[in-house]
Parts: sequence; structure tokens; C-alpha cells
Amino acid sequence: MSPAEAVAALVGRVSRQVRGKPAVVELAVVCVLAGGHLLLEDVPGVGKTTLGNALARAIGGSFRRIQFTSDLLPADIVGFSVVDQGRVAFRQGPIFANVVLADEINRTTPRTQSALLEAMNEATVSVDGVTHPLPEPFLVIATQNPHEYHGTWPLPDSQLDRFLVRTAMGYPDRDAERDVLRGASRLAAAEGAVLDAASVLELRAATAAILVHADVEDAVLDLVASTRTAPSLARGVSTRGAEALLRAVRARALLLGRTFAIPEDVRALAVPVLAHRVLARAETGVDAGGTAIRELLAGLRPVA
Repeated sequence: MSPAEAVAALVGRVSRQVRGKPAVVELAVVCVLAGGHLLLEDVPGVGKTTLGNALARAIGGSFRRIQFTSDLLPADIVGFSVVDQGRVAFRQGPIFANVVLADEINRTTPRTQSALLEAMNEATVSVDGVTHPLPEPFLVIATQNPHEYHGTWPLPDSQLDRFLVRTAMGYPDRDAERDVLRGASRLAAAEGAVLDAASVLELRAATAAILVHADVEDAVLDLVASTRTAPSLARGVSTRGAEALLRAVRARALLLGRTFAIPEDVRALAVPVLAHRVLARAETGVDAGGTAIRELLAGLRPVA
């Protein structure tokens, strides 16, 4: 199976369980291919857990869900050391899975939120001076409700920057919701994997090999530079944000069956990859960053 066929199989398998959300499924697969993490901001009950479970099943990987609460401790996530029969043994936390759903991540303290930083950046966790590798591939899907802030701790910028993509699930259309009511998603959940861990790592290598011409690099650099001088933004996109956008662009090209990226990939991914990395001077709503990025895209010179 070619890389393009493998990606198509992955998208198709997840879409059978996550009904009526092709754009969200494709962004989730972009994260898998690019080795990034996904932040979902939406109300409860729209399929965020289903998406994580479907991704894990499709790649034949393990799935763990962590409910973040105000009394959750870092050790509850990464694990801890215990003395067992006179020997120190490490007990793995739920972070040791291929796909980890960090549910309502903003309901726990910044100290506990920070327990994810090393895992998301290095795919390792350190406990008592010992570094433990996480399973490969490794993907964090975090969720938060953008309309309910009572008793929450907003994610700091350093944590937000670790998410490759931020998006929302949204409500399904009528036909998709009818399929859910009839149990189609539950039937799809019983289907087997279409890939394995080794195949995912091969797809990541294929993603890294996607050809990026200078015109695509110029599109990224022009957009990033515009965020740093825009009057509507107090903070623009960092170099790490530019690198994240280029990784996502390569992943989208592979997802669409190409061996090369095009400027349209940059425009398609600019908002989900960059909106959470900028700071609007005057907050005009939950998507102030996205509004600013869209305005900048409209004002950029077209790249052939």
C-alpha cells in the first residue's frame, strides 16, 4: 500500500466512526502524520472522545482518557515510583498510550498541566531523575469548553504552543446525526485497524520527505511576518509556529495524495495552526486570533 493509499485508508476508517466531520478528521490525521498534537475546543457531547478512540483503533494503538480535575496531580498522569519487595519500581501513568485524550485540560492546575509539556515535546517523561520513553506513535488530544470558564485555569502560552492544531468539532449535520442515532458509529467502532505503529512511523517519514518549493516557504514567511507587524495583534507567530505550519503543510500534501506542497496548503492550514499562537490586542470573541489570521490572509499577495 502506497503512502497516499495508507492515509486514505486511515481517513476513511476514522470517518466511519466520526460521522459528518471530514474537515476535523483530516486535521486530526494531519497531526498524526506531522507528529503533532490536537486541541479541541467545543461543548461536551459532540464526539471528541469518539475521535480519539477512532484514531487509536485505526492505527492499532492504545487509547487512554484522562479526566482533568482540580485535584489531579502530575503523578496521576505520568506515573510514580514505589518500593516493591525492597526494589524501586516505576508505575506508569495513563500518559503511556499511543493516543491520550486529556479531557477538559483547563480544569486542572497549571502545575498539573505542565506535566504534559515534556511528553508532548519529547515523547518522554522524567520521574525521580529517570527518563522513560512513551509509546510510538504518541498523540495528545486535549479538550476544553470555550463557553464555560468557571473553575478553570487557562492554558499558558507555552502549553498552547505545543499543540500543532486547534479546532472545534461542531455539531453534525442532520444526516450524520441520524446515522449516530441509528448506531452506525458503534458498528464502525468494532472494525479492526487499517494501519499499525510501524506504518504510522513510515507515513511520518514520507511526510518529512514532501517537497517544499521556495514559493511555499515564501507563503509561510510572508504570513508569519505579517502577524508580527499587524496593528490588531500584540504578539505574532514565533519561529516555532512557522516550523509547525510547514510540518502541517507537508502532512496535508500527503493526505491529498501529492508529493509536493503548494501555497494553497498554507492558506488552508493557517487558521487551525496559527490562531492559538497569536495574541489579539482587543479580544472580540473566542476566535479573535482566527479572525486576525483570516484578515491577514486576505491581504497577502497571491503566490503562484
